[in-house]
Amino acid sequence: MATIKLRFRPSTISNRMGSLYYQINVNREIHKIKTGHKIYKEEWNKETGEIILPSTKSLRYNILEGMRHDINWDIQRLKQIIEEYMSKNSRIFFSDIVNIFRPCISSDNSVFTFIEDQIFRKKEIGKIRTSETYQAALNSFMHFRKGVDLTFDMIDSDLLERYEVELKIKGLKRNTTSFYMRILKTNYKLAVERNLTKDRNPFKHVYCGIDKTMKRSITLSDIKRINSLDLKQQPSLDFARDMFIFSFCTRGMSFIDMAYLRKTDLRNGFLTYRRKKTDQQLTIEWTEHMQRIIDKYNTEGTQYLLPIIVKEDGTERRQYINQIMRVNRKLKDIASLIGLSVPLSLYYSRHSWATIARYKEIPLSVISEGLGHDSEITTQIYLDSIKACEVDKANMMILKEIR
Repeated sequence: MATIKLRFRPSTISNRMGSLYYQINVNREIHKIKTGHKIYKEEWNKETGEIILPSTKSLRYNILEGMRHDINWDIQRLKQIIEEYMSKNSRIFFSDIVNIFRPCISSDNSVFTFIEDQIFRKKEIGKIRTSETYQAALNSFMHFRKGVDLTFDMIDSDLLERYEVELKIKGLKRNTTSFYMRILKTNYKLAVERNLTKDRNPFKHVYCGIDKTMKRSITLSDIKRINSLDLKQQPSLDFARDMFIFSFCTRGMSFIDMAYLRKTDLRNGFLTYRRKKTDQQLTIEWTEHMQRIIDKYNTEGTQYLLPIIVKEDGTERRQYINQIMRVNRKLKDIASLIGLSVPLSLYYSRHSWATIARYKEIPLSVISEGLGHDSEITTQIYLDSIKACEVDKANMMILKEIR
């Protein structure tokens, strides 16, 4: 029989961390394996042989809780390794057990490496935005793990619940925490398909859905006020306003699609392009509103219709990112100019077009087609805020009666 206990060796230097190690007793022989974890003397309970967890408000709480998770997983794995080894061998060589245990995390079963490979594959097939979201999720998870890699077998509901708590402590909203969880879940399911782990359903206690977002639309009157602003003396605000209005005029075209519009996409009075997000082809009738914006800017020297990407030198993606950040920042200044109390951004043009169209009783199927959605369900998410708005109006009418 084998017993495995966690032990602590304090540092000989005052106020320094000591080392944690596994003490393994096999057939009355005692062996030691380093855990790679270090804690302070006051964080060790000598009587119970456990790490002492501080208050949840302590900066050390998540670190120590993570250690406990990894150590428990190590102990279970060591027990399994020893039992399997003893069932196959009449004599135990402890060096064999150590050699089996040590390469626990390799490039073949590393979670970090697996997701990095997926990021590389997304880039290879041109899904740049997806690769960026995968990278953001990986960076977040690596930060939570303090850079300590793990295998997919080590991902359990306890680990993910602690990760979700840390994200919430940082002030992230539920849709953002869910965003990271969904990307992890996608990679976990892929690892299950490739037989890297059994599916233990570790995501069952964390939120992976999509909440209804706050209302992100403004009225047609607001759109008109933005359009009529005299911004000739403020070129950066003028440009931001023009991009917003162009997006609205083109049925809420996303900024990335605007950035990559080519002059050749405009032919015979129609603008035809493919959405970067879905690869769906859309055709929009060209109007004088759009033409007025195009006429204001010089785009000679590039193939692009709008002055978002101004140099074709391999930095196109970076130019797009810089421009969207700049435009969204300036749109908030424009909102202040007309007294809007919303954090105006380019996304408001898309929601506003859909909302205004719905108020004009345009069928949902037509709005869905105009937005380039694959499903009317997606369009309905955009329009759910209308229902809330209508209920609020009804409530106000009722309350007036009790004055």
